[in-house]
Amino acid sequence: MSILQNVQALRQRIEHAATKSGRTGSSVQLVAVSKYANTGDGTIEALLAAGCDKLGEARPQLLLEKAEYYAGQAIRWHLIGPLQRNKVRKILPVVSLIHSLDSLRLAEAIDRIAEEEQLPSVRCLLEVAISQDVGKQGIKPNEVLEVLDALGECKNIIVEGLMGMAGLDSDDSQIRREFEMLRETAESVRMRKLPSNVPLLELSMGMSDDFEIAIEEGATIVRIGSLLFGEG
Repeated sequence: MSILQNVQALRQRIEHAATKSGRTGSSVQLVAVSKYANTGDGTIEALLAAGCDKLGEARPQLLLEKAEYYAGQAIRWHLIGPLQRNKVRKILPVVSLIHSLDSLRLAEAIDRIAEEEQLPSVRCLLEVAISQDVGKQGIKPNEVLEVLDALGECKNIIVEGLMGMAGLDSDDSQIRREFEMLRETAESVRMRKLPSNVPLLELSMGMSDDFEIAIEEGATIVRIGSLLFGEG
């Protein structure tokens, strides 16, 4: 199947999963993970032709390289992997949404550099550790409210929502519980008075193997790679 056909099939599955949760497919943003694409090989061009203008990269250096190569295209780049503080200054001018805000130290670096460079407010998602995987980054669910309150001091950051990843070895029932935990965490903190720069409207969860469960549990953003490229 072509990338266009894969995108069309995926959007049908997104629509079906959204319907099961009482929503429409248009309420779910598709971020096409472009790590399978190389600059100039026609893959990103095919994604754009198929209507995918939000592209996600896990590695800052690859995002920078692709953003430079496709600078003339109307692409909104999403950083979906870890961001080290020494890469912040280069990343901020080209990224549309950072999915991996995983500490106050990183937030402080983003806030300071955005101020120094006189950049627009940086849109971020707070990464929450919802699985038991060793080494997974993120804020513990019971610490999210405290961290969001502290992020109110970062005037150059907008916390659009939360992001979480299911455990690598989790079965479907455990994946559902993990995504449910993220949704319930968001619902719980929304009931409190949050800082003005924390709208917290988005839930980024779900990848190629589990996006339908994620949508059923309330995802508003899904990050899909292999399904688009016939890699799995």
